[in-house]
Amino acid sequence: MRVSAVKSLIAVNVLVYLLQGLGNGVLEDWFALWPLQPVDGAVYFHVWQIVTYAFLHSTDGVAHLLLNMLALWMFGTEIERAVGPRRLLACYFASVVTAALSQLIVPPLFGEPPAPTIGASGGVFGLLLAYALLFPTRKVVPLIPPIPMPAWLFATLYAGLELVLGVTGSLSGVAHFAHLGGMIGSGLVVARWRRR
Repeated sequence: MRVSAVKSLIAVNVLVYLLQGLGNGVLEDWFALWPLQPVDGAVYFHVWQIVTYAFLHSTDGVAHLLLNMLALWMFGTEIERAVGPRRLLACYFASVVTAALSQLIVPPLFGEPPAPTIGASGGVFGLLLAYALLFPTRKVVPLIPPIPMPAWLFATLYAGLELVLGVTGSLSGVAHFAHLGGMIGSGLVVARWRRR
């Protein structure tokens, strides 16, 4: 019996979330994606954070975790069925890494204050693009607005919105450039699949 990559990722995220609730911020101190610049006079960045940040979520409620895991399940399950668990994981982690690199490089160019980043959103946005590339005409019903649209249009609109919000800084506290970076990572992976 084949182990589901999507279910495994969701299980690890939920487990880490529960551990975060017991850790009084210790996990965030070591495993969130800290900026390359000093924060309060000290540099907290470590190379492993390029991956580990994606397993942490805000503990100010469960919405951050639930929305990311719902999207991971919605898009990831179909992708895994089509390409298998190994390729799904390759796509997801490529998205996580390129999201982290984008977050480390781009926000400082726009003068954003240094702050740690957490959440699976970069990987999830990568899976959204992969889904749109693999199943462009499949209908997607977003939460807002709840209007059915083809996957390619949904992914395009979401990417455009993230770009506008990131450049204008009109919705602070959200890693818009990490989301776009995640899409770049999955785009590169899917392009490689197609070349082969």
